[in-house]
Amino acid sequence: MRLIVTHSTHYSYDTDVDYSIQRLLLTPLSFNGQKVESWKIKAPGIDHAMQYRDAFGNQVHLITAMKPSGPYSIVAEGTVDVQDMTGVVAGVGIVVPDYVFLRQMPATKPSAEMSEMLISMQAKPDDTLSFLHELMGATHEAVAYESGTTDAYTTAAEAFTQKRGVCQDHAHIFIGLARLAGIPTRYVTGYLISGDVSPAAHAWAEALVPGLGWVGFDAANDTCPTDHYVRVACGLDAAGTAPVRGCRRGGMGEHMVVEVRVEMAQQ
Repeated sequence: MRLIVTHSTHYSYDTDVDYSIQRLLLTPLSFNGQKVESWKIKAPGIDHAMQYRDAFGNQVHLITAMKPSGPYSIVAEGTVDVQDMTGVVAGVGIVVPDYVFLRQMPATKPSAEMSEMLISMQAKPDDTLSFLHELMGATHEAVAYESGTTDAYTTAAEAFTQKRGVCQDHAHIFIGLARLAGIPTRYVTGYLISGDVSPAAHAWAEALVPGLGWVGFDAANDTCPTDHYVRVACGLDAAGTAPVRGCRRGGMGEHMVVEVRVEMAQQ
């Protein structure tokens, strides 16, 4: 399937910005089952951006904008061909060893209540694939998808307690419990076709399954990623894989609007 993606982040400020430095994780890569046909980023400072691949295999742009005038935008857009690989991810090119993805972060650390759900599951970690599918379904059932109920700083434990959240929270809960069970698991950002404008990119998890390798699990939708998904970046948690992250001098009263659109290309 060929998907067309547009990811726009619009900024405006009440006072002038002296300069800003931002790290962009906005570029999908080609690997088994995903081929990037075209991709470009438009942003202040992008022409002189530092580019590199980090240890998680992500394509990074580091941009500096000096005294950007008025409101400005960062827009990533392009076309990606995706095949349904039943969730299996291969050929990404990650440098860090697998055991790094056993590290619990503050956002993923399980609470006692979360651990009780893990104990109650019928499948056990030594039957890794069955266990992960059951964990995905249990996470999906435990936390209702409801936008506006959590924010970027909400932890897995907090979302689990209130029983509401968004894809970031589902991913953090799934990751925290999979790591607790001894399964290396990573946080993934990307896009999911919807045909509508979304206020954020999508998020899911990938876990290491013996005999299969890394497999994606989208607990928010209770499914493994298909050809409706575009994978962009991975890391230990949401903070480490934010599409746009940085700092600035000046620019009091920031107003930010994010718009994401993913559509099927006309064949």
